[in-house]
Amino acid sequence: MTAATPKGERRRQALVEAAAGLLVDGGFDAVRHRAVAERAGLPLASTTYYFDSLDDLVTAALEFHGRAELEYGKARLAELDPEECGGEAFIDLVLDLLLGPPAGDRDAEAVLLRYERLVATGRRPYLRPLMRKLSGELHGLLLDIFTHAGQPVGQERVEELIALVDGAVVNALIEISPDPRAAARRMLAKAMGLR
Repeated sequence: MTAATPKGERRRQALVEAAAGLLVDGGFDAVRHRAVAERAGLPLASTTYYFDSLDDLVTAALEFHGRAELEYGKARLAELDPEECGGEAFIDLVLDLLLGPPAGDRDAEAVLLRYERLVATGRRPYLRPLMRKLSGELHGLLLDIFTHAGQPVGQERVEELIALVDGAVVNALIEISPDPRAAARRMLAKAMGLR
């Protein structure tokens, strides 16, 4: 990998962001050297100049996207009104961290792509250390959110709630539900005693 100059750093970052966008929009199969270079507006050779392999580029893209989501969650937590901590805003924040922010008319597709990406990550051993690290940070942020909401829970309960959301989403996707987020919202609200 080469990116010692400011211009090199900008180009490398543009490639990472382009790859992250492709990953979110189309999964791992969408991240190809040519597609990344085109999306970044850079020459094709730049992908191999700045990254030793496509796996390295995918890892950087996944980390960039994961960190952006964690920062988004931290910012949302900082903005969360204490008056809303036990209600819909709290549930929405948890779901945004687990399912990604709502994507309007494309939300069901975005959630499906997210789950496809998560499952496909398991078939890529080179991503396991990064996914463990990001998952640990996500669990820590969720613990902070529950504490902030006046509902302190332990690690085991966080894992149960994540499994509940995952199950609700997968079932909704199997049933070809137009709104898997709503299914997860109902289950999470019920589990948290908010409905």
